Amino acid sequence: GQHLPALRPATVIALTATATPLVQNDIAVQLGLGREGRFIHGFRRDNIAIEVVETAQNERFPLVRELLEDDERRPAIVYAPTRAAAGELADELKAHMTTASYHAGLTSAVRQRVQAEFLADKLQVIVATIAFGMGIDKPNIRTVIHTALPGSVEAYYQEIGRAGRDGLPSRAVLMHSYADRRTHDYFFERDYPHAVVLSQIFDALTSEPQAKEVLIRKCKLSDEEFNKALEKLWIHGGALVDFAENATRGTENWREPYKSQADHKFAQLQQMVRFPDTSRCRMSVLVSYFGDHAGARKTCGICDFCSPTTCEAQHFRPATAQEEAVGCDVLTELREADGRSTGKLHLEVATGKRLERNEFEQILGAMARVGLIELQEASFNSGDKEIHYRKASLTPEGKTAVSMRLLIKDQRKKQSAKRKRPKAVIAPPADDKVKDALRMWRWAEAKKQKIPAFLVMSDKALLSIASLKPVDEEELLTISGLSAKTVQRYGTQILRIVAGR
Repeated sequence: GQHLPALRPATVIALTATATPLVQNDIAVQLGLGREGRFIHGFRRDNIAIEVVETAQNERFPLVRELLEDDERRPAIVYAPTRAAAGELADELKAHMTTASYHAGLTSAVRQRVQAEFLADKLQVIVATIAFGMGIDKPNIRTVIHTALPGSVEAYYQEIGRAGRDGLPSRAVLMHSYADRRTHDYFFERDYPHAVVLSQIFDALTSEPQAKEVLIRKCKLSDEEFNKALEKLWIHGGALVDFAENATRGTENWREPYKSQADHKFAQLQQMVRFPDTSRCRMSVLVSYFGDHAGARKTCGICDFCSPTTCEAQHFRPATAQEEAVGCDVLTELREADGRSTGKLHLEVATGKRLERNEFEQILGAMARVGLIELQEASFNSGDKEIHYRKASLTPEGKTAVSMRLLIKDQRKKQSAKRKRPKAVIAPPADDKVKDALRMWRWAEAKKQKIPAFLVMSDKALLSIASLKPVDEEELLTISGLSAKTVQRYGTQILRIVAGR
């Protein structure tokens, strides 16, 4: 950026491949370009059919082999999360097709040979870690498979983008389960130690150089935890480290940039974790993530959401009678009040049915696939946190379906039972201490704003909070009578009162 003024009045253009809006803004700021003349397009890859499959970790290798047995699905790249997994899967596939592994643990000569053989079609499958792919321009890759969740949407988009560069139909399969989320949490906590650990090292540093071994003993940390924390402290200027790894104290201002970087990395992970749960066109979700909102308005027509009957990695079954009944109840509830959080819908529809939240979300996903409802990601800021939730709304087809004879008949069967259903099934009595504290807070808030107390919070919502005692904003959103706007405005105060603080 500092060199551009010397080049003016020449026109300046800045080009990048897969930058999110946050990165786009950073580039514009660094180069002093402002917001004029920003063109975001070209993210759509309409020949790549994306499938997201919830698969247990021990079932993924057999599924990979099954998918790639058909030679029309090769050449293929399979991404594995570790070097060991890449080597193990490659050995398993070698008995069925020409396969090799590729990762940073191999020598440079081996990696070059594997890459050259793959480009020359001497190898049909590469099982690789993220070390493979940059600069690869093989046009006829038919399939890209991920055997675990990638670390970011940016990485995932770049990796599936290696499929189908010849423009012919190709497929990207993402395997995941809850275990992947735990793995990401483990690596995040390892790579971004708590700021308290960094502060402990910073406090032990002085203006005189100290050997790393001395500091480890002084701080009473493990070698791995100390090394990672010292590296982050050095990156953000809190420590100065010489070639012999002697450390001295650096700037006091390391905390804010470290927190900012850690928050950004965590947000990237959370975006990737939420991607499998999205219930709309997969390609539209990806292109909107990069700010291509015009491209996001068009569905791809070939992903597992748009075209479930053409999936190759998963199979769909007919809904059970219970699932159909739950679906009818969802449509009825949305007709009465459209645009509800899925957590609140689960509380109202699934209570007494022994239907777990993940099963309920699967039913909602199926309803979205057939066009009865639309599921959208929503969020609001609470203090310094961004709270994410999903919102369900009726589509025109869903509104029509509510009045269909079959649904009306099923609705009538449930009318008497629905009337008898208690307002708060199995809910404990309201905690008097919490109830009184909430009333005092509501009165003070109403007085401050010069409005009636019921406009701050209804009696029904207040009693529900005192009874159910929610512990976070997501649970607050399930309370009947509390909108996302109310939770955004008062959530932190309400939770403090419930917690007795």
